[in-house]
Amino acid sequence: METGSTREYAGKKILEMGESNSELCVIGADLNKSTFTNMFAEKYPERFFDVGIAEQNMVNIAAGLAASGKIPIVSTFAVFGSTRPMDQLRVGVSQSNLNVKVILTHAGLITGEDGISAQSLEDISLFLSLNSFSILVPSDAHEAQAAVELAVNTEGPFYVRLSRPALPIFNDKNISLKHGGSKTVYETGSDVSILTYGYMVYPAIEAAKELKEVHGINARVVNMYSLRPLDEDTILKCSQDSKFILTVEEHFKYGGLHSLVSQYLSQHNPSKVLSISMTDYAESGTTEELVNKYGLNSANIVKTTLGNI
Repeated sequence: METGSTREYAGKKILEMGESNSELCVIGADLNKSTFTNMFAEKYPERFFDVGIAEQNMVNIAAGLAASGKIPIVSTFAVFGSTRPMDQLRVGVSQSNLNVKVILTHAGLITGEDGISAQSLEDISLFLSLNSFSILVPSDAHEAQAAVELAVNTEGPFYVRLSRPALPIFNDKNISLKHGGSKTVYETGSDVSILTYGYMVYPAIEAAKELKEVHGINARVVNMYSLRPLDEDTILKCSQDSKFILTVEEHFKYGGLHSLVSQYLSQHNPSKVLSISMTDYAESGTTEELVNKYGLNSANIVKTTLGNI
């Protein structure tokens, strides 16, 4: 299967959109080659600003540009772009509801052998706490480009969460995303509804296929690419149709999709909601080593489903 990096394809889309939108600009923090915004910098140097290792300044500059009518993209690693400038994101962007696009790479657990300090497992919960931010988490390279396009073309602050490694490409090249949408990417029935996003969507599809072909269990996999706004209608339908919901995410259990689904259903249709997620900080390792150790794989999705069906 063809693979591609969400960060690389997002960088290509940012470059492409820069040609048709002269208001688009990018602010980086010394990691431009790794985030692939160096391509934008080379073609549009007058609209690219590198602040060095100064993430608070990066966000403040973006806020100023947005207040002046520009469309600024903030670009660095997720761990640096979420935790370090939180005060600036809160006061300078979210409270003012400015049109800043925070597009961060190397999110989640799978950051290569960079280790615990580079892993971003709280970023979604942090951006969810910033009330005016919309949040998109694409699952492959084509969806990453669609996420960038939606974020840039929709007014208001956005967080787009991108991964480091190349991921299997299973979406159509011309896929489009809906603000507040989701997409059912696999369904043979609804004994269990697996709600997931980002890196974990493809393993969830593989698990659903095994559940059907080997165990005769019908599973629905929903790509919850928009975490705010949240597709509450789909969540409600899944809870009504299925014996239980399984949320799967490369993020801490609390403050991510599991919390969002549980909070909504507790008020509208109390249901059994299980979680596969991170519950503690990790360590250095390859993608394969880390996802296998922490159960962020299709095998654990199958095992958890079989143990609760």
